[in-house]
Amino acid sequence: MQNLIGEVKKMETMGNLLILFTASLCLFLFYWWIPHRVQFIMNSQGIRGPPYEFIRGNNKEAAQMLMEASTKPMALTHDIFPRVMPHVYSWINKYGENMFFFSFWNMIPAVVASVETMLEKWKSKEGKEMEVFQEFRLLTSEVISRTAFGSSYLEGEKIFDMLMKLTVISCRNIYKFWKSADEIESDKIAKMIHDSVMKIVKKRDDKVVTGEADNFGRDFLGLLVNVYHEADEKNRHSIQDLVDECKTFYFSGQETVNSLLAWATVLLAIHSDWQDKARAEVIEVFDTQNSDSEGMAKLNTITMIINVTLRLYYPISDDVDLFKPERFAKGIAEATKYNAAAFMPFGLGPRSCVGMSFTIIQAKTALSMILQRYTINLSPSYVHAPLQRLTLKPQHGIQLLFHSLHYDT
Repeated sequence: MQNLIGEVKKMETMGNLLILFTASLCLFLFYWWIPHRVQFIMNSQGIRGPPYEFIRGNNKEAAQMLMEASTKPMALTHDIFPRVMPHVYSWINKYGENMFFFSFWNMIPAVVASVETMLEKWKSKEGKEMEVFQEFRLLTSEVISRTAFGSSYLEGEKIFDMLMKLTVISCRNIYKFWKSADEIESDKIAKMIHDSVMKIVKKRDDKVVTGEADNFGRDFLGLLVNVYHEADEKNRHSIQDLVDECKTFYFSGQETVNSLLAWATVLLAIHSDWQDKARAEVIEVFDTQNSDSEGMAKLNTITMIINVTLRLYYPISDDVDLFKPERFAKGIAEATKYNAAAFMPFGLGPRSCVGMSFTIIQAKTALSMILQRYTINLSPSYVHAPLQRLTLKPQHGIQLLFHSLHYDT
């Protein structure tokens, strides 16, 4: 009996040792062997980079550089790369450029209606300082709610606020390897976002069931719901997949256009000559009328300004820090010498951003309607401090002055 007990204990000990050995081997492979193996292969090809630190990789060094850069003021210049991505800037200077490290046209009326609502509010603020980053956030939120989800901004506001909170929480915990108190809040917010999107989806379902509508809508959400109902059981996506697609479109569609419009107005305020050229083009095409799809295709100067805003602030190539919309005068292909990978603000290939047209149409409509009504100037209180947070954001906001051109459209 004692021998049997002894054998059992030996087996338990061996089992524990085997588990410990396996776990240790996995940790060794993941945190030491694989990173060093990758670094060796890269070095053998002439691609150097910062040395790997056990477990942390290069995250601590990058976080320290980002924190330090965000506390320093900078001049009003387009050379923002050292501030926005100081770790990459430092590593490029140290290791070279070859380095690695661990770590829709039918919607124009809806966009016009949203921009008109915004500009109506601006009438009481003419000549006064305005925080435009927040103004454009409200605008893009309403546009995407109307055009992609058939709902008013009041319905979408709750979702946007929750998504912003979720983003802040994610950024706070990006370098942590353990669960934090934020995770409980994240789960609650994620559930509320799910419930909010499902409410909008249910409205579509109910209208079709009651005969109030004969389809689920021709916008983004309507297409998703239609695909969900038409697919067979085997190929059907889950409800969660549908919700996740809505969340992605909601967030990315608002975030990208907001940043694009904000920085485009800053650049127009700085480069008044190009602001005058753009305004002259808008007046020539639309006079005092609102934007339409036919005229939108004729806004070549506006298109050039949008493209150069999207290009800035890529740090590599010739005269990269210069605001030169004319480089896109003959189109993107000519500007990039037919190298598609040289300019890809919306990605490249089959996985490129499906919202590219969505973004460009919003930006063209908003900029043309603003230029019809106002001149744009930098406020004396504006502090140039771009910051990388998913998209390029102004650390201290964007304060501009809008002076009326003294006629209504």
